[in-house]
Amino acid sequence: MANKAILEAEDADFETSEDVEIVPSFDSMGLKDELLRGIFAYGFEKPSAIQQRAVMPILKGRDTIAQAQSGTGKTTIFSVGILQCIDTSQRETQALVLSPTRELAEQTQKVMLALGDYMSVQCHSCIGGKSIGEDIRRLDAGVHAVSGTPGRVFDMIQRRNLRTRALKMLVIDEADEMLSRGFKEQIYDIYRYLPPATQVVLISATLPHEILEMTRKFMTDPVRRPLTLNLTLTLTPTPTLTPTLTLTLIRCASWSSATS
Repeated sequence: MANKAILEAEDADFETSEDVEIVPSFDSMGLKDELLRGIFAYGFEKPSAIQQRAVMPILKGRDTIAQAQSGTGKTTIFSVGILQCIDTSQRETQALVLSPTRELAEQTQKVMLALGDYMSVQCHSCIGGKSIGEDIRRLDAGVHAVSGTPGRVFDMIQRRNLRTRALKMLVIDEADEMLSRGFKEQIYDIYRYLPPATQVVLISATLPHEILEMTRKFMTDPVRRPLTLNLTLTLTPTPTLTPTLTLTLIRCASWSSATS
């Protein structure tokens, strides 16, 4: 199994892959100037402990699991990654965030719009309970990122209004809550429509066996490169596959209050 390191930063204890870099400031992350302006305008001065560890692997294109609960700054982790990777000159959907609730999907949309304010980013909230016609209109006009719930997102993909050909990143937020609400098959259905090279970021408060099984399915898709999945948790260790791509695990064991 892979070596692990227990790291202490601020008031949090972290178990993380040993090669994960700790970046103490947003300025040191190599972000776009417009994105940096948005981050500072949003009120951030420095990244939280988990942001210092989880943002860079995403920026480097690595599939990443970040174990973190609400209030640890998790939304900013993947929002920064999305905003850094998208090309705003292309009005195509390049990032997709799946959330278990409408409220969380809308919150994520607001964070991405705020952080991307100086980038003129277009982010649409695609959730049940809202007008299908409005979803179709916005998606046909072209948006850079979609934050939504699995049911409505899959419906828009099947209708071919949400086109996934340019998608670069899939984020599954609160994955354990997703599974508890019975969204696993819909997540699988959505994933089948994504380009083979899509980067996957998974955020979860807990990492039960069912989540690790779901992750292995994503990473062992035949059109994807094989994956080394070496995780030591309070669970049965997962099997090792052909070691050509390393999954980054960033696990927050305890934390102090932080912003979204």
